[in-house]
Parts: sequence; structure tokens; C-alpha cells
Amino acid sequence: MVNGRFGTDTGNIQTLSLAIARRGVRGMRSIQRTAKTMSKKQKYILPFKAISKKDVRLVGGKNGSLGEMLSQLSRKGVNVPDGFALTTKAYRYFIKRNKLDKKLKDIFADFNSQDIKSLQATGKAARELILRAEFPLDLKKEILRAYKKLSAKYGQEESDVAVRSSGVAEDAPTMSFAGQFESFLNVSGADGLLTAIKECLASAFGDRVIVYREEKKVPHLKFALSVGVQKMVRSDLASSGVIFTVDTETGFQNVVLISSLFGIGEMIVKGKVTPDEFYVFKPTLKQGYKSIIIKNLGRKTKKYIYGKTGGLKEVGVPRISQGKFSLKDEEVLTLAKWALLIEEHYRHPQDIEWAKDGRTGELFIVQSRPETVHSPQKGNVYQEYQIKAAKKPILTGIAVGSKIGQGPVRVISDVSKISQFKKGEVLVTKMTDPDWVSVFPLAAAVVTDEGGKTSHAAIVSRELGLPCIVGVKVATKVLKQGQEVTVDCSQGAEGRVLSGKVPFKVREYDLKKLPKVKTKIMVNIGAPEAAFKTSFLPTDGVGLARQEFVIAEKIRVHPLALYHYKNIQNKKIKKQIDEITVEHKDKKEYFVKELAEGVAQIAAAFWPKPVILRFSDLKSNEYRSLVGGELFEPQEENPMLGWRGASRYYDAKFRPAFKMECEAIKRVRDEFGLKNIKLMVPFCRTVEEGQLVLKLMREYGLERGKDGLEVYVMAEIPSNVLLADKFLDIFDGMSIGSNDLTQLVLGLDRDSALIAKVGDERNEAVKEMIAKVIQTCKKRKKYSGICGQAPSDYPDFAEFLVKEGIGSISLNPDTVIKTILALAGAKRAV
Repeated sequence: MVNGRFGTDTGNIQTLSLAIARRGVRGMRSIQRTAKTMSKKQKYILPFKAISKKDVRLVGGKNGSLGEMLSQLSRKGVNVPDGFALTTKAYRYFIKRNKLDKKLKDIFADFNSQDIKSLQATGKAARELILRAEFPLDLKKEILRAYKKLSAKYGQEESDVAVRSSGVAEDAPTMSFAGQFESFLNVSGADGLLTAIKECLASAFGDRVIVYREEKKVPHLKFALSVGVQKMVRSDLASSGVIFTVDTETGFQNVVLISSLFGIGEMIVKGKVTPDEFYVFKPTLKQGYKSIIIKNLGRKTKKYIYGKTGGLKEVGVPRISQGKFSLKDEEVLTLAKWALLIEEHYRHPQDIEWAKDGRTGELFIVQSRPETVHSPQKGNVYQEYQIKAAKKPILTGIAVGSKIGQGPVRVISDVSKISQFKKGEVLVTKMTDPDWVSVFPLAAAVVTDEGGKTSHAAIVSRELGLPCIVGVKVATKVLKQGQEVTVDCSQGAEGRVLSGKVPFKVREYDLKKLPKVKTKIMVNIGAPEAAFKTSFLPTDGVGLARQEFVIAEKIRVHPLALYHYKNIQNKKIKKQIDEITVEHKDKKEYFVKELAEGVAQIAAAFWPKPVILRFSDLKSNEYRSLVGGELFEPQEENPMLGWRGASRYYDAKFRPAFKMECEAIKRVRDEFGLKNIKLMVPFCRTVEEGQLVLKLMREYGLERGKDGLEVYVMAEIPSNVLLADKFLDIFDGMSIGSNDLTQLVLGLDRDSALIAKVGDERNEAVKEMIAKVIQTCKKRKKYSGICGQAPSDYPDFAEFLVKEGIGSISLNPDTVIKTILALAGAKRAV
């Protein structure tokens, strides 16, 4: 034995021989494996193909993962650039030969983790110590030999490589040092390579790494580092980005989220641009569908390319390219399929980096690590943050997480001033990078001008559970030093900065302890952005998905203004449409795409549970408020009782808009594979109207009964109730719209505040109507449900519905748990 390891001395050979004699062939194989492992541990340099995920202690999580993917997943079509790793043995050898052990110990002796100045001084001293040291000659030769071999493989004299650090505690399922260490891109030549490797070794003592180790209780001087040297992909000539195999905001696991931008991917982490985003739905992707359910065009104004003398150079993206997606649909699907293969191989959600080579057009995976924010969470606790007061925001941006934080503003212009930051303040800055990490644990919330969901500020805030808003654009100009603000990320995709300390409450529920009820509990949804979060509620699906929310909030333009775009003479309206639909020359396609994506997000969130989608039910005054609406809408005295619902769809003037609606829904079902969508026709006054709408739907590709498509009718007009049997002859069931039914049974306008007190769904006449609908549906063995407001507002009304035997009750998200408890007779929250 030599230093406790297998060597080549005589004693070792005798030991092996004795073991083989005692244990036979099986023992020999076991010892051969042991010897091979010990031999591997002796080496300073290992090619990626010689390492795997089992070698984390030797090469760190990053390099171990690259070796694993090369050996196990390349045969399945996943492209990974080759390279080699300096093992942790090389790191320790470097430290020992330069006699740095004791010096580092002395440096950390007076370290105060609570003092930013102490952190900065300690980190700087440790890094300088390493940078002044020299590579042992044998290690240097071994590095350059491996580099020469890698260059030869790619037909280059001195290959361009990425040099990245990989810590032994890095990328464990409960811990991620991602982005903490230094990386050096577009490195070439012996001198450049050795300098970059030494810088990587020094980054073991970067300020942000020291803070992270303190948090995770990893000993500073027992920590070791590996360095990976990997062939660069020429993404400077194409695009690159990151992939998460889980939704980063909610932990929803049925989607792959791909972020993409032009040039080299470091720009995403820097937060200097908002990347393109693609959500791919996993279950139907596996079935062969082209299930890109969301495509969001980013603000890609800058990119990184190769610098002439190495490293990276920032340049502007031509305006014509800014309006284009940085990936084709086929490429998005390829990356999503690879992400699934990687996730299935590791049996754990993944955080992946990818790049496209602009010379060859090939896609590559350049890194994969465990996703560490949502993956470690256990249990079924549902947390709900609620702002108690209605207040207009000062600023809005992209919400990260779903929490609320508040405190005094601290505007910091650059990283050199972070020592000014105090615990409990709201960090406001242009953008952050890994050098800022020491202030995050002190912050009540984070607000940045730049960045997207995968920017550095978003990633770190998510991991620490901080409310964060990115991409605000003008936060550093609008918010003032010391100003009290509330940072609200509880409203879905839009994050809001509110003035002052706005009251809010936090409620937690243990979903495992909720009682069971016999009646199906469903949920009403308008905003697609809230769907993934809402899907964690204990429901049986969506009883009402409102298309009109997508049209009013996401599309914002009257569908007929898009359909007749070329004929519009009003220059102001045309300019507004152009600004909203910047990525689409075909304005009809804009409507179909945006509506399809909004609907798909809701359907995907609850798949395979049913999602009942109501066709658009905007009134003429609501349609007039959309861009271009005044060109196509009448002015009605009482829009509530006017041109709405079914009567619109078959009208010659509105029919093109209804056709686009049908095309969007057909895309969701046929292209995305979301067959759990069921359709509902609102405000259908007569059976004949219902027949006309069904005929048009069939003509536009949505045939009732085909591929399991069910079509319901809203029961919200007395005629629906009185002729329920005849309506059920042509529809698959009825969903009670108690708001409109109350209005029409009691003869009131529910928009009138003067008679609002009369409009109560618990009125005896209304309840008789509802009871008749439920009984008729039960008799015909067809679906019955309710999607009106009443069950959400009145627990006693929900109990009445259960007693009548209704099939399902659809509730607003914030009343689902409360109503379940009430129906089960529970008196207190779990």
C-alpha cells in the first residue's frame, strides 16, 4: 500500500494475488473493479468518457454529469461536446506542492461571515495566494497533453475550449453551486488554458462561494475543486440557453421550459436581456405531438460573441433579428426530447445548458445538473399569499415565485457598493451577477431593471425563497432610497411593486389532511399564468376556463380588427395593432396563436383532468374596449342582454372571429394533444341557436363526439331550464351560470348597483330553477355542474347543491379549500 491507495509495489501485487486465491473468479472481478477505481483516483486528468455520475467526489457534479451523458446518452442521440477534467486530486496536489494549506488556514482564522468587509478581505487574500502559485511541472505537462489530444480530435491545432469549475459539493440534489464559480469561454493556446485553470482554482474562494458554503455548512478548507475543459460550441454564430424540466416558478413537473437567445448563453445569467421562452408539455410530447404550448418572444437586444483575442465580446443584435425567435420549432422539440431523456436517466428534474453550433447547425447539451429549488420540497403543503388591500402598483415586471416581501428600498448602482446594504432592505439594481450573491440572504425582496426568469437574480431569489421582480426596466430610476415598498409576486406572472407596507396574509394548508367529499370539486380559471400554481389545489379539474380573459388581457385587439387588418384605414388603430403584434405579419395567426397558448396552459396544468372551456362571452361594451373594437361593435343600451354568446357566433359579421376561436381550440386538441378540453356554449337562448353553433363548430373542425369531444351548454337563461330536455338532446350536459340565471329569473340588471341587493342566488325561485336543471341532467345521465359565483360566496348554497345531487361544483381558487372543509363539516383549517 502507498499512502493508503493501491500502488504498483510488490506488497500490493501480493495482496491482490492472495485475495484472488481466497475469493476465486468472482473475487478477482471485484478486486479488478476496485483496482480500476483506485487507479482512476490516482490520476490528475481524466477524459470525460472515463468518468460518470459515480465520480462526483473526484470530478464534481458538473464534470461527472458530462461524462455520464457522453457514455450513456450519446447513444440515444444526445450530443455532448467532449473534453477532460482535472480531478480534485489535482487541486489538492496544487495546494500541497505550493504549501498553501497552512496559509489558507491562517487567512480564514479571523473570518467573520456576518461582515461583508471581512468576507471581501478574506476572499481576496485566498484568491491572490492561489494566483501567485505555480503549477507543478508534471501536472502542467499532463494538462497540456490532454489539451493536445482534445484539439486533435476536433481537427484543430489549439482548440477553443470552455474552462469551468466543478466543486465536489456542487450540484448535489439538495445543493447547487451553479453560477458560483468562475467560467472562462473561448480559451485557446497553452498559456491561455493554464491561466484559465488557475483562475478557476482561485474561484474556490470567491466571495459568493464562501457565502454559499457558509449557508450550506460546507467546511472551506475541506472543500475541493475539479476543473472541466470542454470543446466550445460556436453558439456565438447561432443561439444558446437553458432548460428546466420543471416550471421554475411553481414546481409544476409536466412541462419543459426552454430559454433561448442569440449568441453565447452567459448573457442569460448576466440578466442583460429577456430571452425567448418555450414551454413544452411532456405527456403529449411523449405521445408524438408537437406540444410547444407557449412561445414568448424575448427582448434580445444584445449578445455575446467570440472576442478576437479570446474571451467574449458584447455586441448589439440587429433590429430585424430581435423580432425573430432564436430557435425553430423543430429545434425546441429536439431539445425538449433530450431534456426528457436526461431527466429520465437521472430520475430527477434537471437544470440544463444547451448550445447550437452556427457552423454546423447542430444542437449540443453542454451541462446538466439537478434542479434544486422545487425538487427537494416534500409534503403537500399549499401556501397562499394574499394582499389585503386593493392598490395600484408603482411598477410591474416579471414575478419570480409567489411570495410577498416588504421593506425600505436600497438602490445599488454597482457591485462595489454592496457593503452599504442592510438586512431587511429591498435590493433594487439594474441587474445582478454571481458577485452579488452575498447580499441576497439579507434582502427582504429583489427588484431589477433587466433580466428574465432564468437570469441570475431570478435563479438565486428562487433558491432562497425571496420575492423577486425582474425586467422592470425603470426600477432604479423610479424607486427612491429608503422608500417603503411591498414587492408582490402573488398575482401570477406579473410582479407588482406597491408603495408602502401593504397588509397581507399567508395561509398554509396540509393537503394530505383535507377531508374527502363525494361531490366533484372543480375550479374556475381566467388567467392562464395562474394555472400551474392552481393545479396543486385538490380539485377534479376546471369547471370554467374563461376565454375572454385571454382575449382581453393577452390578445388585447378585437378579433375582427385582426381579421380585417389590411382594410383598416385608421392609422392610429393600425399602429397600435402593429405594436402589439410585432412578431406576426399574419394578424389572424397572432389571434390563433395567443388564444391557443392561453387555453393550452390551463389544459396542460390540469391534464388529464377535464377542462371545460367556455367560448368567448364578452359583451359589446367589453369588445368595444379592445383595440379596434369601435370599428366593429354596436353601442347597446343594455349589453348584458344584447349581442352576446351563441347569437354572435353564427352572425355573418362575427362568424370569422368565431372561426379563429375554433382554429385555436383545434390546435390545442390536435397539435398539442390536449384532448382533456371540453367545450361550453354560453348564453344560448334557443335550441335552434345551439344547433347552428354545433353545425359551425363541425364545419370548423370541432365535431361533437369526435376524439371524445364533449360540448355542454350554459344553463343561465330560463329557456335553458324550461327546455332542458330539448337542450340535452343536442348537448352533452349543462353547467349552471348562477349569476346570469339569477338576473333573468328575478328580472334585474346585475350591473346595476341600485338593485344589487335583490340579486341573491339563494332566492327560492332561483334555487327551484337550479334544482330542475340538476334533476333533468341526472335523469338523462348527463353532466351537471355549476360555475357561477354563489358556491364560492355562500357555503350554505354549496351544501344545497350537494343535497340536490349536482355532478360538480366549480369554485374560485381562493375558496376551494374553505368549501371542501365546509362540505365535510370541518370547523377549522388544517
